[in-house]
Order: sequence, then structure tokens, then C-alpha cells
Amino acid sequence: QVQLVESGGGLVQAGGSLRLSCATSGRTFSIHAMGWFRQAPGKERNFVAAITWSGGITYYADSVKGRFTISRDNAKNTVYLQMNSLKPEDTAVYYCAARSYSGNLRTADDYDYWGQGTQVTVSS
Repeated sequence: QVQLVESGGGLVQAGGSLRLSCATSGRTFSIHAMGWFRQAPGKERNFVAAITWSGGITYYADSVKGRFTISRDNAKNTVYLQMNSLKPEDTAVYYCAARSYSGNLRTADDYDYWGQGTQVTVSS
């Protein structure tokens, strides 16, 4: 089992920044990649960004490319999502997820473990 705990959400004005953290524990050696997803009220959960655990290869949704940066600190078993130039449409609950296998890292169904989510609200 892998446990994930997100932190860092909050309320910010448009154009501002936030950094989300996802602390992992448990069988972290089994992790192949980590991802961030978000879900706005009444909408489905969407891919935001992902990073491979060993190689640090990153992937981004087009809507956040150039504004968000995913990174990881293997020594701390923590993944980060730096969010800059935030827009009201970025408002959502953000979830951290971990997966044990390679494949399409943009697919939520292929992730094995999920955090509880953290709310990000961007005011206009």
C-alpha cells in the first residue's frame, strides 16, 4: 500500500501562485509515476500533470503547460505542483495519485492510489 497526503491548497487571486505538495509513505519503492488530477464541481476528474518517479520525465495537460510545474524530491518522497499565473478556471479539488506501472500517465483509471484532495480556489 501507498499512502498519499496533499497539502498547500487555498484561496488565491487570479494571477497568483500556489504550491501543492503530496507526501507519500508506505511501499514507495513500488511507485512508477505520480500524477496530479483536478475535479471541478459537476465535472469529471481531469489530468493535470505527471512525473516518472525515477527518471523525472514530465507530462502536462495543454491547459496548464507553461504555467504549472511538477517536480519530485525522492529523498523526501514528495511530489510538488507549482502553479503560477492561476486563472479562475483552475478552481477545483486537486488530487495526487500514484501508479505502479508504465503506460498512459494521463489516464486516471490506471492510478492505484489516491490522496484525499485539496481545494484550490482562484478568485477573479
